[in-house]
Amino acid sequence: MAGLSLEHPWAFAFGLLGNIISFITFLAPIPTFYRIYKSKSTDGFQSVPYVVALFSSMLWIYYALIKTNETLLITINVAGLVIETVYIVMYLVYAPKKAKLFTVKIMLLLNVGVFGVILLVTLLLFAGERRVVMLGWICVGFAVGVFVAPLSIMRRVIQTKSVEYMPFSLSLSLTLSAVVWFLYGLLIKDKYVALPNVLGFTFGMVQMGLYVFYMNKTPVVADGKEAGKLPVAEEEHVIVNIAKLTPVAIPKNSQEVHPVTEMAASAVPRTCAAEAGENMDVVNVAVRQVV
Repeated sequence: MAGLSLEHPWAFAFGLLGNIISFITFLAPIPTFYRIYKSKSTDGFQSVPYVVALFSSMLWIYYALIKTNETLLITINVAGLVIETVYIVMYLVYAPKKAKLFTVKIMLLLNVGVFGVILLVTLLLFAGERRVVMLGWICVGFAVGVFVAPLSIMRRVIQTKSVEYMPFSLSLSLTLSAVVWFLYGLLIKDKYVALPNVLGFTFGMVQMGLYVFYMNKTPVVADGKEAGKLPVAEEEHVIVNIAKLTPVAIPKNSQEVHPVTEMAASAVPRTCAAEAGENMDVVNVAVRQVV
């Protein structure tokens, strides 16, 4: 039991630390759902980040069970599964009918359909070590896809010369999380845990570098003109926590979590929100990545 054994004290230490950091990340959307509870409305928030985070936890739990002796991966992802389920249930309670139907469709497609296919393929077509290898690469592929999500945020920082959606403290915590899980994967000789976090660490360092470079710059709008300070009511933020360990972006002066799809709308005056939304290339996902 490499992940939970006194014979591997450093692996246990890094795994435990990774559990703590990732658990705190899973709790980041609490202010958002408190607001939803108080207002009895989802206020335009999207459910996709939480559905994807739930899928990520399901996938890594399955991998840990197939590989065996991965207790620390199981504990954090079980916690993530429970927390994300609570978020989704709350969303379904207060969301309008159209949003509820969309959420149910996405869950049926991803959490039932895609996960079901992965389950059947790996159980029926592969056995033993080959099953672990196949499932491991599936997890790596999904994790890499999630870690790439912050690229749209970094692009906006460069375009606007504003770090409002990429606070240094959050970038630092996500970078540390990637380092911890990479070392854990390295110590237990699990490349499927270690490899995705190399990318997570790289993007985290790039984010912190961009923050330092643009932190004192004057923000500009799309046409290159200097932008004034937005009203407080228009300051929204974004979480991008690919679960395994995460990537997330939140405005430095805000305490609530907003979906990624609101990023463009919140970065410009409300009269331009519709146009900005139409120009977004991707509806990216906030996922708390846990390994």
